[in-house]
Amino acid sequence: MIILIAAVAENNALGKNNDLLWHLPNDFKRFKEITSGHHIIMGRKTFESFPKPLPNRTHVIITRQKEFTYEGCIVVQDLESAIAVCPKSENIFVIGGGEIYAQSIPLADQLDITRVHHAFDADVYFPAVDPEIWELASENFHPKDEKHLYDYSFQTFVRRK
Repeated sequence: MIILIAAVAENNALGKNNDLLWHLPNDFKRFKEITSGHHIIMGRKTFESFPKPLPNRTHVIITRQKEFTYEGCIVVQDLESAIAVCPKSENIFVIGGGEIYAQSIPLADQLDITRVHHAFDADVYFPAVDPEIWELASENFHPKDEKHLYDYSFQTFVRRK
């Protein structure tokens, strides 16, 4: 199953200047729980936004830079190649950025979204979630608190049959 996982603002904002727009510790914890032990597909810029590779995950990096390599990671030229190197019997997680989400949403089976209930100025956006294609299967609201500056909801969308 191909699953897109992202933290997305009300206006579909994802980030700006290759950085996140908010800090939600519970979102990081959920992301780690869901993706640990799996292949994660991302664009090179998303990968470069991390201080180091994320532990206990197989990184598949998509880049047009033919000379780009990173020890311990799989580097490919396109989304089709990225999916091909992942085990067919396991969940595959697409983790960004905007261009990779746009290319992969037509192939996805599920969307795991942390919806940040705020609008942000951004330079990267998540594609629109079309209700004709995607059904909201579950939603869990969390109010802002001392560690979370914004209200947010964990949402799972499944592709309509």
